[in-house]
Amino acid sequence: MPTLVNYSGDENLCHGGSIFSTLMDASLLLSLGSHVDVYYPPRKRSRVTAPFVFNGDMFTKSKKPSIDVLPDECLFEIFRRLPSGQERSACASVSKHWLMLLSSISKDEVCSNESAQMKIDEVVPDKVDESSKLNKQSGLDSKDSEMMIQEDTQEIESDGYLTRCLEGKKATDIRLASIAVGTGSRGGLGKLIIRGSNSTRGVTNVGLSAIARGCPSLRALSLWNVPSIGDEGLIEIAKGCNKLEKLDLSQCLISDKSLIAIANNCPNLNQIRIESCPRIGNEGLQAVGKCCLNLQSISIKDCPLVGDQGIASLLSSASYTLKRVKLQALDITDVSLAVVGHYGRAINDLVLTGLQKVSEKGFWVMGNAQGLQKLKVFTITSCRGVTDLALEAVGKGCPNLKQLCLRKCSFLSDNGMVAFAKTVASLESLQLEECNRITQSGVLSALSNIKSQLKVLSVVKCMGIRDMVSGLAALSPCKSLRSLTIRDCPGFGSASLAMVGRLCPQLQQVDLSGLSGVTDAGFYPLLENSETGLVKVNLNGCIGISDAVVSTMVRLHGTTLQLLSLDGCKNVTDASLFAIAVNCSVLRDLDVSKCTVTDRGVAALSCAKELKLQILSLSGCSQVSDESVPYLNNMGQNLVGLNLQHCNAMSCSKIDQLVGNLWRCDILA
Repeated sequence: MPTLVNYSGDENLCHGGSIFSTLMDASLLLSLGSHVDVYYPPRKRSRVTAPFVFNGDMFTKSKKPSIDVLPDECLFEIFRRLPSGQERSACASVSKHWLMLLSSISKDEVCSNESAQMKIDEVVPDKVDESSKLNKQSGLDSKDSEMMIQEDTQEIESDGYLTRCLEGKKATDIRLASIAVGTGSRGGLGKLIIRGSNSTRGVTNVGLSAIARGCPSLRALSLWNVPSIGDEGLIEIAKGCNKLEKLDLSQCLISDKSLIAIANNCPNLNQIRIESCPRIGNEGLQAVGKCCLNLQSISIKDCPLVGDQGIASLLSSASYTLKRVKLQALDITDVSLAVVGHYGRAINDLVLTGLQKVSEKGFWVMGNAQGLQKLKVFTITSCRGVTDLALEAVGKGCPNLKQLCLRKCSFLSDNGMVAFAKTVASLESLQLEECNRITQSGVLSALSNIKSQLKVLSVVKCMGIRDMVSGLAALSPCKSLRSLTIRDCPGFGSASLAMVGRLCPQLQQVDLSGLSGVTDAGFYPLLENSETGLVKVNLNGCIGISDAVVSTMVRLHGTTLQLLSLDGCKNVTDASLFAIAVNCSVLRDLDVSKCTVTDRGVAALSCAKELKLQILSLSGCSQVSDESVPYLNNMGQNLVGLNLQHCNAMSCSKIDQLVGNLWRCDILA
């Protein structure tokens, strides 16, 4: 007994030591949460309950064999002969060491199920029972296996493929290894997204290599801000995942070497997005253009080593398949745009952003090259080369252009807009944002002169807009326009709005948010000239709008009006709500935030027989009090959204009561 009391623990009670080697102690057991691909049952500290043999004053534990005495080479041979993915997942749950060993086995090294069991017996016939005992010691029985299978099937479906998304602290090599082992038996992973990385145990080439070996069916890979992954990991993906179709790289320290490997080994690659990758340059893009014959979409942003040579080689090689091109913040010149114009035969969506070295000549040549015959959507942002002459050339060279968006084009003026309107043939949507040399004369003249069926016009933050209509009386109407947005243009006033109302009689959607200069006088012509009826109207921040124009609007268009937003219209009172309750039959979304409405107005809405509001916003209505709660309860049968934020006259208890009664409605308070 003294010997037992003074026992220091230096002698092993179990032959061969613990079931954990020095490389995998009990602290290495996995506990990865409820959304991993391998089931890891909880473990408790083992109690020593094995039989002891009394020999003098010493206790000695009976010796038992352990499968852990086998070297990794032997375990590797056992694991690759396991008959199914269930058994492999069960073994992976024992320890990190076994998990990483299993993740190192590629699909080609796994034996077929028919002869796997027989080969296991040939390798270690006296250790198979011990392996099952070890699993039982880990708490993994048949019931646990069923739980593991159920957990594995909780996948996110995306285009018919299994998807995994690891973000921040969840992005580790261990999780990638468990995904590779757990999904391999069900056809493998189809889409993997890694955003960020664990600061201490982040994703490295080891984890990505496990995916490459275990998931040969991978079709989409997205890596965002994973600086610990280098060329080695992506090269393994290229070798093991030959079915890869989509590659998305952002803020990664990989080089052309990785991109060349992907291009050479993944012939089905059709979509590439590269952003802020400082080591990728022309050589990688040349390989992609040469080897990826199915390339359909390419997006390159902020890659300082990419120049004209890479862009020209890529576009010329993929001229018959490339449909979507986005070039942003690149060190390219007019040469690249000339290549786009000449070889962009299949391009239907083109985005050019922040190309500071491209001049007017580049855009002019691109338009006159006549290669963009299929271009339908064109977006240009912060490009100094967009001038009046350049825009006119684009209009002539893109006969099938449907949508044009121009942002921060500071050298574009009214003359360019009018010339473009006269040349473009099929434009349906025109968006102008922060183009400060364009005035309302250019916008209205373009509307009058455009030959296509223009349906959408958006003008946002254009400081050149001034409320003058001299010389515009002879303009022809644009009867095709259905949607008009003029937002945050402080110079746009009632006179300009009245002119728009006369020029565009078929308007259905109107967004005039942020136009403090618009008053009732300017809005009346738009209401009276509308022939089809307004459907959606946004007047947020139009402080000059009053009850008079709202009442006229709902009286003339109450049978078509579905959305009305009056946020910040301080001159709107209960009178507008009375008119809405009487005239609107299809209105579903009403916003009267920060308006001068009271409980009486809410009561009127509640009593309306035909009105079936689904979304109501009363945010900032200081005169709406607890008296409105019964009326809101009456409307609750149809409401799915209710905003009561900053309604200071309503008590918390009444709001809680409302939340309990309207359990189907999303209430903000």
